[in-house]
Amino acid sequence: MHTNPQQPQHGYPPPHPPTVIVQKRGGGCLKALLIGAAVLVGLVFLGAVLVGGSDKTGEPTAASAPDGEEPKRAGIGDVVKDGKFSFKVTKVEKGLSQVGEGFTISKAQGQYVVIHLTVKNIGDEAQMFHDSSQKLIDAKGREFDADSGAAMLGLKDSNAFLNNINPGNAVKGILLFDVPENVTLRAVELHDSIFSGGVTVALTR
Repeated sequence: MHTNPQQPQHGYPPPHPPTVIVQKRGGGCLKALLIGAAVLVGLVFLGAVLVGGSDKTGEPTAASAPDGEEPKRAGIGDVVKDGKFSFKVTKVEKGLSQVGEGFTISKAQGQYVVIHLTVKNIGDEAQMFHDSSQKLIDAKGREFDADSGAAMLGLKDSNAFLNNINPGNAVKGILLFDVPENVTLRAVELHDSIFSGGVTVALTR
């Protein structure tokens, strides 16, 4: 007697055929490709914006400057602003070996550079002006601090040592720097405080 293969043996039901799971390929790769392309486009756009807004030196490009001409730099006699102060450099003296008289004489290590300027408070409250916040820059990009002590003792009209200026008022001040004798001056960087961004006034044309 032959056994029917379709009939269950020993009263057990026939086993079900195994379930085959078919996994679709290519969906994950396509998603990663689309994300990568979007990131690449974003980086290219960001790079174009950054390059378009500055020149090769990293300084902002003046949109108003005519083609082929450099943007005009602030210089001696121009009024510039930083924070609550406006500044106007009126005169620059170089080559001083000393300042002061009698017991107040201070001798320069190299040479003294004296910068005359007018400082006006354009804010709505009193602001302290201090020469220690100001920087002198030479042609090599070196920065020099003001000589506060020599200025306070030897320059009676310096008005640059902890001078509190009320809103709307202006004072004439003198900044004193001790620099090497053979230095080539480029600019002075003026600040309304040590925390401000500052504004640059060229000392050469």
